[in-house]
Amino acid sequence: MNRPLDPKAFAGQPAATGTGMHNRFLKSFGGYWKYKYLTLLFIPAAVYYFIFHYVPIYGVLIAFKDYKFSLGIMGSPWVGLEHFRDLFALGSFWQVFRNTVTISFYKLAFGFPAPILFALLLNEIRLSFFKKAVQTISYFPHFLSWVVLGGLAIQFLSPSIGPVNIIMQALGFKPIFFLGSTEWFRSVLVVTDIWKELGWGTIVYLAAITGVNPELHEAATVDGANRYHRMRFITLPAMAPVITVMLIFAVGRLVNDDFDQVFNLYNNAVMEVGDVLSTYTYRAGLVNMQYSFSTAVGLFKNIIAFALVLTANALAKKFNEYGLW
Repeated sequence: MNRPLDPKAFAGQPAATGTGMHNRFLKSFGGYWKYKYLTLLFIPAAVYYFIFHYVPIYGVLIAFKDYKFSLGIMGSPWVGLEHFRDLFALGSFWQVFRNTVTISFYKLAFGFPAPILFALLLNEIRLSFFKKAVQTISYFPHFLSWVVLGGLAIQFLSPSIGPVNIIMQALGFKPIFFLGSTEWFRSVLVVTDIWKELGWGTIVYLAAITGVNPELHEAATVDGANRYHRMRFITLPAMAPVITVMLIFAVGRLVNDDFDQVFNLYNNAVMEVGDVLSTYTYRAGLVNMQYSFSTAVGLFKNIIAFALVLTANALAKKFNEYGLW
C-alpha cells in the first residue's frame, strides 16, 4: 500500500528544478567571472579554431558538387556521390591508399616506441649537463622544415658524394641510391621521420616520468630492485595512461601522412611506393584543378581517420581502462 508523501520531508529543498539549474549556472558563471583575466586567454585559441577549423567545414560541400570557380560553392550544381564513385573506381587511388597505410604503419611500428625508449634512457642519465645537451640536440630537428631536412637527407644519401655511401664503399659495399630505390625509399621516410621527431616526442613522456613518486623507487631499491626492474615495474606502468592516449592519436593518423616530407623526398622513380594521399590530392586539386575530386579524397581520408580514433579509443578502454573519453 502506498503511503502519502510527507511535506516535511522536503523542507529546505529547492522549490523547482529550474531554480536549482539557475543557481548552478550562476555559480559556474561566477567562477568564470572570478578568473575573468585567465578566461580571456582562452579567447584567441577559440577564435583560431573557429576561423581555421570550423569555418572551412563549409567547403566540404565541394565534394558533392561539380565545383566551378566562376559559380562559387552554392552556385555549382549538385552531383551527389559521383566523385566518390569515380574515386573508388580508380586503381591508382587504391595504390596510393595502400602506400599511405603501409608507410604510416611502419612509422607507427618503429617510430612510436622510439621516443618512449629514448625518454626512459634520458631519465637514467645522472649527469645533468650531458642530459640537457642530449635533449637540446635531439629537439633541434623538430624546428627545421622538411625543405631543409630533405635537402640534408638528399646530400647525405647521395650515391656519389653522400657520407653514407662513401662509408659503405670504404667497407667494400656497393653504393645505393636510397631515394631512387623502391626497396629503400619507405625505410628512408621512416628513419628521417624518427630523426626529426624523436626528441620532441619525448617531452610528454618525460613529463609523465617526473610525476612518478620518488618514494616508490626508494622502496624498490631497498627491496633489491635494480634500474631495469624499477623501469619495468614502476616507470612504465606510470606512463601507461600517456602512452595509451598518444597511441590513439597515432592510430588515427594511419591514413594521414606528412606531405612536406614525402613531397621533398619523392621522385618519379619511387612514385609506385612513395605516392601517398596528400601528394595525390595535391596533384588532383592544385595541379589538375579537380577541386571537387580532391575534396572527396580528403573527406574520405578524414572519415577513415575518425573511425580509427573511435575504434582505438574503444579498444583502449576495454583492455586498460584508459582513453580520450
